[in-house]
Amino acid sequence: MSQEEIIVGLDIGSTAIKVAIGQRTIGDDKKQKLHIIGAVSQEAGGINRGVITNIEDAVESVSKALDKAEKLTGIPIEQAWVSISGGHINSEISKGVVAVSKTDGEIREEDVERAIEAAQTVTCPPNYEILHVIPRSFTVDGQGNIKDPVAMTGVRLEVETYIIEGLSSQIKNLTKCVYQTGLDIEDLVLAILAASEAVLTNRQKELGVAVINIGGSTTSVAVFEQGDLLTIVVVPIGSEHITSDIAIGLRTSIDVAEEIKLKYGLATAKGIDKKEEIDLAEFDENEEGLISKKYLAEIIEARVEEIMDKVDEELKKIDRSGALPVGVILTGSGAKLPKIIEISKNKLRLPAALGYPYDIVSVIDKVNDLSFTTAIGLVKWGNQLVKQRKGFSRFKSVNGATNKIKKWLKSLMP
Repeated sequence: MSQEEIIVGLDIGSTAIKVAIGQRTIGDDKKQKLHIIGAVSQEAGGINRGVITNIEDAVESVSKALDKAEKLTGIPIEQAWVSISGGHINSEISKGVVAVSKTDGEIREEDVERAIEAAQTVTCPPNYEILHVIPRSFTVDGQGNIKDPVAMTGVRLEVETYIIEGLSSQIKNLTKCVYQTGLDIEDLVLAILAASEAVLTNRQKELGVAVINIGGSTTSVAVFEQGDLLTIVVVPIGSEHITSDIAIGLRTSIDVAEEIKLKYGLATAKGIDKKEEIDLAEFDENEEGLISKKYLAEIIEARVEEIMDKVDEELKKIDRSGALPVGVILTGSGAKLPKIIEISKNKLRLPAALGYPYDIVSVIDKVNDLSFTTAIGLVKWGNQLVKQRKGFSRFKSVNGATNKIKKWLKSLMP
């Protein structure tokens, strides 16, 4: 099996490292399919809110995850598409303008590339680097809202792009951590974009949809409309905050609080009988006392409502509060909470559904585990870019940052 047939997604999260391994295969209908052949999880260390806080611990966590994946599949992992996330992510809109190069006025892929490059000349904030340049729409001789101008005729080509930037120090720390495991980085991909790639269809992106990825310590939101990315936001609250609230509210340890949340947690207290109780001794023999299931649900509900309120605030900023036809798609480990759909519908006044990866083949149960969405999205992202390498990609990644860091690391090696 050649390495070109294998695509690996490495999702480096605050609470867990997830690895998904995909293989490109030809189906009975002669069409190429993406087959997920392995998915593993490893507890994360040295990472907080998407930021590396201890390189040694982070390297150890990533190495263990890769070892597990290699043992599971029997395939050596040499390179991967790696997720990046955290509150340091910045974004802005930038425009690029170029003259069409050919005398016959026909726009070619090279012209599109030059226009996108012109948009990249935007001045980044100090110590920031560009991660993605995403073309939103093109204008040819004043005619706007063009999705793909290749083969059209014109003299002046403009492009409006959505530029995503990351803090240089965090990018360096993340790539250094991955390179120290002996793994090559195909490219860094913003985690919420990878998750969106896994769960959204083109039709949903056209109509208007928001993806909410509830992770351990952050909640990321991406909003799409008319096929374009409207905004990306990272809210600094995640499922770990729910666990902390339970630990404080019930005066118990974090570990017991997490177990209680997983076994009895509900996102709303509606419909729960006040008499229903949970015995703490069930989780730890040193703990004693009974707690009300309704009280537990009220603690969780307060934090989930806060997350949804923050998301709604961001939707208001772009005039999409209660105005997305497809509604919201919830994914990530925090979306596993029972009844979270109910709360989302009430607070956001939008349709809501859980987001599972589509258009893949697999016999692995973890494909339907919401916490693996980003890792599987990275595999799908990598598959799309491998297919499009000879052509123009709607989602253009900028791997200059990773290439520069690779050269820098190699220069340090004896």
